[in-house]
Amino acid sequence: MIKVLEKSVADKIAAGEVIERPVSVVKELVENSIDAGATAVVCEIKKGGAEYIRVTDDGCGIPRDDTERAFLRHATSKIEKAEDLDSLYTLGFRGEALASIAAVSRTELITKTADEQTGTKVALEGSDVVSVTPVGCPDGTTITVRDLFYNTPARRKFLSTQAAETGRVTALITRMAMAYPSVKFRMISNDNILFSTRGTGDRLDAIITIFGRSDTRSLLSVDYEADGVKVEGYVSGVGVSKPNRSGQIFFVNGRDVESKVVESGLESAYKERLFEGRYPIGYLFIDVASDTLDVNIHPNKKQVRFDDEKKVIRTIQDAVRLALETKEAAPQLDIKTPGRASERRENYQISASRVSEQSSAPSYIAKPREEFRPAPEKQVDVKELLSTFRKDTEQAVKEIESGKERIEETKEQTRLLFASLDVKGVIFDTYIVCQDEDDFYLIDQHAAHERVFFERFKERMERGEDLTQQILTPITVDARKEPGDWMLPLSELGFDIEEFGPATYIVRGIPTVFDISQAEMILKDYIDTCDDLIGYESSYIRDRLAMKACKSAVKANDILKDEEIERLLVDLDGCTEPYSCPHGRPTYIRMSKYDIERRFKRT
Repeated sequence: MIKVLEKSVADKIAAGEVIERPVSVVKELVENSIDAGATAVVCEIKKGGAEYIRVTDDGCGIPRDDTERAFLRHATSKIEKAEDLDSLYTLGFRGEALASIAAVSRTELITKTADEQTGTKVALEGSDVVSVTPVGCPDGTTITVRDLFYNTPARRKFLSTQAAETGRVTALITRMAMAYPSVKFRMISNDNILFSTRGTGDRLDAIITIFGRSDTRSLLSVDYEADGVKVEGYVSGVGVSKPNRSGQIFFVNGRDVESKVVESGLESAYKERLFEGRYPIGYLFIDVASDTLDVNIHPNKKQVRFDDEKKVIRTIQDAVRLALETKEAAPQLDIKTPGRASERRENYQISASRVSEQSSAPSYIAKPREEFRPAPEKQVDVKELLSTFRKDTEQAVKEIESGKERIEETKEQTRLLFASLDVKGVIFDTYIVCQDEDDFYLIDQHAAHERVFFERFKERMERGEDLTQQILTPITVDARKEPGDWMLPLSELGFDIEEFGPATYIVRGIPTVFDISQAEMILKDYIDTCDDLIGYESSYIRDRLAMKACKSAVKANDILKDEEIERLLVDLDGCTEPYSCPHGRPTYIRMSKYDIERRFKRT
C-alpha cells in the first residue's frame, strides 16, 4: 500500500539531502546573509556546531508577515518561474535551507526590516513553530541553531570530531570572506575569535588577513579574460607547493565550488614546473555568463557544470601561465626575520596549534579547546555583536599593506628575458651569476640546458622532422596480437615496424630522439600494456625525453666559456617553459636587492 508521508517525516528526509553536518547549516545561513545584502556577518559555533550555531548579519531582514512562511519548504523570494533558473545571481534560491535546518534542530529566528519599528522572534522545534513574539533588535537577521540532529540521533552519531567539524566551518567562512571582501566576517569558536576581516573590498586584503603574510608572500596576481571567461586571483610561484590540494580554493560566479575543471586548468599550467606529487596554491575567481553554467547539479550547490569545459580549462591555464612567466614567479632565497611569525600570530590572536589535515581547514586555524563556556540565555545584543569587530593592530595593517603592494606589483611584470641579464660570473662551476637593476639571479646551467634540449626533442617529434632513424641490426619483438590499430601510435612516434611472422614483428627504424636501449624499453612496455597513450604528450614519453635531455645537457662542474653562457641564455629565452627543467626543478632562483640590503642591515 502506498501512503503519503507525514510532514514531519518528509521534512526530515528532505533535510537529509541538504543538511549533512554543521558546516551545511552555516553555509546555507551565511549564503542567505549575503543574498540579503549584509555588510557584516558573524558566525559563532560551539563544539564544532553540533550543539550551537549562530549566524548574525545586518542585511535587509525578513518582514514580520513572512517570518513563518520562510520556514516552509520551497518558499523563496529569489525565483518565481522556471525561466529564472537560467539567470541566477543569488547563492540560494530553492527555498529549502531554513525548512531543512528547522526539521533537525531547535531553531530561533530574530529579524527586523528597516521600515519596521520592532523585530520578530520565531522559535521552532523540529519544524513546528513554538512561538512568535515581537522583540527589540537592530535591522538584520540572527538565526540560532541548537542541538543539531537531536531528533535524528543516527545522523548525529556519524559526525566527525569537534576539531574536524570546527575546521570545516572555519574553512567555509574563510572562503566566504575571500569571495565577498566587502563584507566584514568574524569567526568565533567556543568563545574564541579565530579571525576577523576588515571588509575593505580588497580581496587580497582578506587573504592576507586570514592566512598571514608569511604564508602569502609568494603569491602572484592573476588577471585575464578570454572567450567570455574571466579569471582573477592569486597563485603560488614555482618555489612554493603543497603535498596535497589543501591550498586550492575556487569560486565560480561568486560561489565557493569544488571543480575538477578549474583544478585541471590550474595544475596544467604548472606542468613540468613542479615535481610529481606536489600541488600549487591557487585562490581563483572565475566568472562566466550565467547561462553557460549549471549550478543546480547537487543539493548543496557545491559543484557546477560548464557548457564548454575545454574552453574554461584553456583560459585558466593561459591566465596562470602568464603569471608564472614573470620574474616574481621564481623561487626566492628564503631570508626570515626572527620573531616575525610569532609577532604575527600574536597580532591575529591565533594559536600555533593546527587542526588535523582531515578537517580541510586552512593551516592558520587554532585547534579548539574541549572546554567552553555555555552561551547565556539572555537576549543577545546583536548590535554590539556586529559593531565590535576586532581592530587590526598597527603592525598587522603594515603587514597587510606591504604584502598587497608586493603581490599587486606582479600584475605589471612581463616575462623575464635571460639574455638581457648582466652576467657576473659562475660559482662552483655550476651556477651562473646574473643581475638586473633590482634583482640577483643564480641560474643552474645543467637544468637550463636540460630544458633547452627537452624542448628541441619534443618539437622535433611534434613536427615529425627526422622522425625515424634506421638501425643496422633490426629488432624483433614478440607480440601475440594481430596487426592493427595498435601499431599506428608506434609509427607516429617514429618506429618503423611491420609484421615478420606469426606473433612476431620486426623494427627497422626507431625515433631519432632515442637511442636503441631507450627505444627497446618503450617498445616492450607499450606492447605489454597497449592501453597507454604513446604520443609525445604522454607522461611516459615525456619522462623518456627528459631522460635523454638530461644525458645530453652540460653537467654541474662543466666549465663553460663566456660565449657558451650567452648562447645558453639566448636558447633559454626561446623555450616555452624556461623556468624549470622537465623534471620540475627550477632553472634559476632570485633574490631582490632589497632582501640583500636587509640582510646586511642597510634598510
